[in-house]
Amino acid sequence: MKLPLCLVLVALVAAPVCAQEAIPNRLIDYDKFREIVIQSSEERESKRLTEAQFMAMMKEPGIVLLDARSESRYNLRHIKGAINLPFTEFTAESLAAVIPSKNTKVLIYCNNNFEGSQTAFAAKAPAASLNLSTYTSLKAYGYRNVYELGPLLDVATTKIPFAGKEVAHTSKAGRLKPL
Repeated sequence: MKLPLCLVLVALVAAPVCAQEAIPNRLIDYDKFREIVIQSSEERESKRLTEAQFMAMMKEPGIVLLDARSESRYNLRHIKGAINLPFTEFTAESLAAVIPSKNTKVLIYCNNNFEGSQTAFAAKAPAASLNLSTYTSLKAYGYRNVYELGPLLDVATTKIPFAGKEVAHTSKAGRLKPL
């Protein structure tokens, strides 16, 4: 008896795939990663800040403004007062060196928060935004008070102050001069 093609496809999709035996690695825990993402999804949304909220929080004593982009992009343009610790350098030790305690308020931002400076803030795919990885990693390391700049802002019109080589080469009209 011939089965309709749609039933064959459903059977193939629903059929168990021969699972590969787990490859052990005690230093990689995808299940814990997934758990952190799920647990923090609602909390993260409540800790995304407007431009005005972010600027107000930047002024609070003891705040750590963390820039997890590469050092080269940080050197081009970063929020004034930010500490650079590239995401690829995150370890318990490196984070502890820049964040005094697990209860310290940490402000984060990423490439996808700014436009108008493609070199310094090269946009990532939305699902690969550095804010997402940074937030999740800080939670994995036990940091409890992580806040994130929410909106997409233009570097020419935002009130958030910048520093860096690119800023030093910006004319009074706000246009970039060649480096």
